[in-house]
This record gives sequence, C-alpha cells and structure tokens, in this order.
Amino acid sequence: MSHVGDPRNIFSIYFPLWFQLNQVVGTKMIWVAVIGDWFNLIFKWILFGHRPYWWVQETMIYPNQSSPCLEQFPITCETGPGSPSGHAMGSSCVWYVMVTAALSYTVRWKDKSAVTLHRLTWSILWSIFWIIQISVCVSRVFIATHFPHQVILGVFAGILVAAAFERTPAIQTASLRTYIQTNLFLFIFALGFYLILKLLDIDLLWSVPKAKKWCANPDWINIDTTPFAGLVRNLGALFGLGLGINSEMFSTSCKGKNSCKMSFRLLCIAASLAMLQLYNFVKIPTHTEYLFYILSFCKSAAMPLTVVALVPYCVHSLMSTTEKKLN
Repeated sequence: MSHVGDPRNIFSIYFPLWFQLNQVVGTKMIWVAVIGDWFNLIFKWILFGHRPYWWVQETMIYPNQSSPCLEQFPITCETGPGSPSGHAMGSSCVWYVMVTAALSYTVRWKDKSAVTLHRLTWSILWSIFWIIQISVCVSRVFIATHFPHQVILGVFAGILVAAAFERTPAIQTASLRTYIQTNLFLFIFALGFYLILKLLDIDLLWSVPKAKKWCANPDWINIDTTPFAGLVRNLGALFGLGLGINSEMFSTSCKGKNSCKMSFRLLCIAASLAMLQLYNFVKIPTHTEYLFYILSFCKSAAMPLTVVALVPYCVHSLMSTTEKKLN
C-alpha cells in the first residue's frame, strides 16, 4: 500500500487518467499535489520529525541496549524528516480531489431516486477513501518509516490543502507567466528558508546522515528521497503542466473538434499511460547531485507536457488524417 500512496503515482497514473476525462480535475490534481508536497517539505523542516528505523537506535528510553529490533525493507530508508508523512499527505489530497470530482457528477441529480443514489455513492466513495488512507498509513508505520502521529497529521494536512483548492478557480485559467512565477516563489521561499536556518547553524539536512548510518542496507538509500529532490520534481511537474496547457498543441487538440469524442480521450489515456511507463525506464545518474536535480526537473516537466500536449496533438493529427482518407 505504500506504493499506492507514493506521490510519484500522481503524475504517472492518476493525472493522465483524470486529465483526459476532465481537464479541470486533472489540472487541479497537479496543483494540489505540488502545493501539498511543498507544504509537506516546509513542515518537515519545521517539525524535525524522526523516523522509527533510526529513532529506536538512538533513543535513551530503552535501558541496557534493549531497544526493539525493527525490520527494514527496501522502501524503509527514506532520508528526509518524518513528520508529516509525505505519502499519507499526497494520497489524501489527491484522493480527496478524485472523490469530490466523482461526486460532483451525482450532486446535480434532482429526482428522489437519484438523490438516494447520490447518498449511496457518497457513502461508498468516502468509505473507499478512508480505507485507502488507513491502509497507506498502516503500511508506512509497518515498514518503520513513520510513527502513527506522523501519518495521521499527513492525512488531515492533505485534506486541508485539497479542500482549499476547491475554492481556487483561478488555477484553471492561469497563464504560463503565472506558472513560472509560482515556480520561482516556491523555489526561492524554500531555498531562502533553508539558507536562513543554515546561517542560524540549523542543519535542515540533519536526517540524511542518520538514514545513512542506520539503514540496514546502504543500497536502499536513494537520493530521490532527499528533501530537495522532491521539491525539484514537483516544480518540474508544475512547469510542464503550465507549458503544456498554454501551448498551441493543446489548443489545437484538446479544444478542437475531436476533444469531445470518447475515442479521442481513450486513445489519449492509453498512449499517455504507455509513454509515462517508458519514462520510468529512464534512469537519472546520481553520482553528481546538481546534475541529478537538473535532469530530474526536466524529466518531471516532460511527463505532464506529454500528457497535456504531445500525446493529444499526435492522436488528434492521426484521427484527422484518418478522417480525410475516409472522406
């Protein structure tokens, strides 16, 4: 279940599905995921939350070296601070967007039987929502990556972020300039916050040495889990979305005559999912940290750009060519 809550699934699975079905929901999903993960980073730097797999090795609570032995797994050794849980926060905010989007289709029903069906749908979808969140939380605690209070905080923080974007319609008409300005603000604020605390002799990367020291297998340490890696990945995704939505390819394909056809949408979904799976095979070199961040930004930007502009434009061109031949 930890893989279900992995924030990277938002960009490679949930987003391509929803964007082709409903562009408003897909756009909101990226904004919620990026801003939610940015708040998660800031909170982690403020709260200094330990992770169980290293905390049990260093705490003085257990006398005579009687600390419990926690089993570790390949996904246990995340290097950032633990509170709040990024997986729990990302899962709750994105699933909140999906559930509320699905319910928005049923809330318009007026007759009595439809109202009853809406209430039944409401109960089922929110039950599924909480089952998934609880499962993600339990899995994160089980693999010794988080304490219970960290995953609980992550779930409710994610819900608050997603609920706030229910009242932010301006993101649907944002220009490329707005996307760039938002990216710059998020990056400069996070970097400035980091540098100011560093000047105060507060090391915000204090968790990385602990992860390297207490991880059972050094091969399980991944630079992709460091705080700045997540920040760069999210900024790249937001920039790619803005670049795609404000491109000529998007206007031609997703606002053209084929955009309302279900065949067009299904082809876009299938092609987008296939393309993004290919992106997962692209391994970014990790030997140079700064090069890793630059390439990670480019890869993250390419994913929504592919979903929003490249794939729909290719499908649109293919369908238009086929129609001309038939005529």
